[in-house]
Amino acid sequence: MTTTRELRSMAGEEPITMLTAYDAPTAEVVDEAGIDVILVGDSMGNAVMGYESTLPVTVADVQRRTESVVRATEDALVVADMPFLSFGVDEADSIENAGTMLKEAGADAVKLESGPHTVELTRRLTELGIPVMAHLGLTPQHVNQLGGYTRQGTEQDAAEEIIEGAKAHADAGAFSLVLEHVPANLAGAVTEAIDVPTIGIGAGPDTDGQVLVITDVLGLDDWSPPFSRQFGDVRSEMEKAVADYRDAVEDGSFPAAEHSHVEESLDDLY
Repeated sequence: MTTTRELRSMAGEEPITMLTAYDAPTAEVVDEAGIDVILVGDSMGNAVMGYESTLPVTVADVQRRTESVVRATEDALVVADMPFLSFGVDEADSIENAGTMLKEAGADAVKLESGPHTVELTRRLTELGIPVMAHLGLTPQHVNQLGGYTRQGTEQDAAEEIIEGAKAHADAGAFSLVLEHVPANLAGAVTEAIDVPTIGIGAGPDTDGQVLVITDVLGLDDWSPPFSRQFGDVRSEMEKAVADYRDAVEDGSFPAAEHSHVEESLDDLY
């Protein structure tokens, strides 16, 4: 089973693979494929819950889905995303919410959308035995403040702020860092600046690993971000299967004899 210690040792040595999963069947497939890390992301809000953003996702939502993922996973490191306002408001509440993901949901670690306000929290959580994956660059929980899902760190001051934030969180004990939607050369600079692995999404090839949202990888949506890639066309397969089922029911070919059981002792009922 992958541990946070093993993940740290992979920095600069071998590429780290990470995908999101939100349910047991998907987690089982991802785990059996040999993916290193499964993120139970608050991206579930957009990806599978029908919301327009991640903001409505609750602690209970992440907890239940993390429980499902953990039950289906044997080898991958399972990281639970801390949703909007579940951390950073009150330290005691933040610790309790993060602790719930390990103690009750069975996650191996939590992820925080990070900023200056999460440095000391990261330190405190790691002191208590709660491993923290930090997240800088585009942080979707700040979509209303950012004005959209735009690339971050494109100006010198903003880039330097991300580098300093990465150093601060690594020093505070974060075991890894997600970099989202930042210039590739900035991601490379961050990777060089810290001794914990960086995992990119829309951050170019020079990070220690990559993460994508599972619905993008599978091709479940008509659209995916420009920095992502659809590695399959599961939506078309689903559409075909559902349409074939409908047609089989309507034309009487399903259920066929092999899908039914006749109890001979009940013949007098007909």
